[in-house]
Formats: sequence, structure tokens, C-alpha cells
Amino acid sequence: MNIPGRFADILDKQGFAHVATIGPDGAPHNTPVWYDWDGKHLLISQTPKKVKWRNIKREPRVAVSISDPDDPYRNVQLRGRVTNIRADDGRKFIDSLAKAYTGEDEYRYDPPGVDRFIVEITPEHVTTYGS
Repeated sequence: MNIPGRFADILDKQGFAHVATIGPDGAPHNTPVWYDWDGKHLLISQTPKKVKWRNIKREPRVAVSISDPDDPYRNVQLRGRVTNIRADDGRKFIDSLAKAYTGEDEYRYDPPGVDRFIVEITPEHVTTYGS
């Protein structure tokens, strides 16, 4: 699924992706997260102890909204599914997000021994708003 050209820049900025998952009772669960965009997939970091992890393992469908940090009236909304989860070996991905978002070389907010995973979201439907 392609992002319309005039909105593609939003995915290259350090905004927050608000990721909505579906809970076991069907209720939505929504959290803001750091993200990266590889041109086809939205990539987020996750740990197995989180509600979002349990939700996506059970039900991979998600909805995501990302507002332009420079103009909150421009946004990209994605509906899709988690199509891959892989280990963040050496914590390289979360550290790259920490560098991009905070300027710090490594993410230091996890308790010792927490495993990190890269969650790959494949958009199936894209909506945009703004100019």
C-alpha cells in the first residue's frame, strides 16, 4: 500500500504513531509509540510484557494514526496488520529510535533483561487528511 506522495514526508519525521490494537473483549487499546518507516512497513519496538504485545499476538489487525509534528492538521491513518515480529538483536532498532527521538545513543528505560522485538505493520488501507 502506497502513502500518497504529498503525505509521505510525515512518515520520515519523528512524530508519534498512535497504535490501536484490539483487546480480548473487543475493546480498543491505543498507545503512542516511536516508529520507523522502511518504505513498505511501519516498524515499532515492543516488549512481551505489554498489553499491546498480547493483543497483537492474538489479533494482528491494528489501526495507526500519525500526525505531522510540524502541522498537526496533516495526518496519515493506516489500517493493516502485524505481518512479522522479529528479535531486536543487540537492541539496535530501539537504540536507533532513541537516537532519532532523544539524541541518546541507547534506550535506557527498560528494566535489565527485557527482550525487545521489532513489530512490522503492513498497511492495507491508507487515509490522509490535510494539505
